[in-house]
Order: sequence, then structure tokens, then C-alpha cells
Amino acid sequence: MAQTIAKPTELRKLNLGSGKYPLKDHINVDFIASLNPDVVHDLDVFPYPFEGGAFDRIFASHVLEHLHDPFKAMAEWRRLLRAGGELHIKVPHFSRGFTHPDHKRGFDVSFPMFFNPQLPPWFVGTHFELQSMRLHWNAQIYLKSYVASRPVVFVARVMGGVIDAVANLSPLIFSRLCCFWVGGFEEIEFIFTRPPD
Repeated sequence: MAQTIAKPTELRKLNLGSGKYPLKDHINVDFIASLNPDVVHDLDVFPYPFEGGAFDRIFASHVLEHLHDPFKAMAEWRRLLRAGGELHIKVPHFSRGFTHPDHKRGFDVSFPMFFNPQLPPWFVGTHFELQSMRLHWNAQIYLKSYVASRPVVFVARVMGGVIDAVANLSPLIFSRLCCFWVGGFEEIEFIFTRPPD
């Protein structure tokens, strides 16, 4: 059951699936009440407890891969954004996307095609405009300290920076042709904007 926390005019930034990492200047939403999010809500249940167009920004880091219907979620996230609002998504790249037992899918550079009405064979009816796309070889660095020593985390961070710099010269080429040469990418990041209706 969702908590009532503020009037829609006060809600400008939304952090979906906040988990143990809430953002101070966002409304944090998670289904695990013991984590004390601002709003307790299952992101697979639609609609979410907010009015349409209530947000300037939605952030969802490593959430979409856990949901049953990513296209339905994207449609709901579009409903919540004002025209011109930003949707910032981080998801596992397909090359390493199934390392977590609850992941239902991995993602690729083709994901934005499904939100582009100029590509009718793929378009699912929810329109977003892609602003940027980046591959990350070493993502969620804050989690690495649980399983690796500081020197290993440091080396992985340096290696990741070099690999990312080269890979993001052309994410399309590196995602499709070269990703397994470097052991796969942990994450692909998309920033979309919601165009006007």
C-alpha cells in the first residue's frame, strides 16, 4: 500500500527501486517497507500512486531487469514525466545481465529502438527520445568493496575507465562485436526525454 506523502506539484524527482541507496533530493520508491522508502509500492503494479506529469526527472538504476513487463513499466514512467522530462535508466548489459538470479533480461543498444515511432517494426507505442547511451564495464563500484580488496577495486576502476573510454566511441560496435573480448559489460546506461504528446 502506497503512502501519501506530498501534493503532485511538490514531486519533481523520482528514484524508482531505491533499495538501500535512496537519493536525498528525490522521492524514493521501493516495495521493501523495512528500507524506509518515501513511498512503498511494487513497481510491477500499475498505475503508480502519482499523478501524470508530476516529475521532471525519473531515475531507475538496476530496476527494469527485475520487472515482469519492461514495456508496460516504460509506458508508466512516461505517464509520470512532464513533457521534456528526463528518464535516466541503468540496466545490465546482455553480456553480463543474467549473473543475478532475479534478472529476467539483459539489455542492449537496440533497446531505444522500441521507443522510436520512426522505426515501426519495433515501436511499442511509448515514445521517448534517446539523448545518450553509454556502456560501463565496471558498474556499481560501491558494491565491489563487499567482495574485493581495495587494490583490486582500484585496478578494476582504472581498467573500467580505459575500456569505457574506448567502448563509448561507438557503443553500437562495441556492444555487438567486441563486448565478449573484454568479458562483457556490466551495465548500459540510457538517458531519454519525454517528447510532447
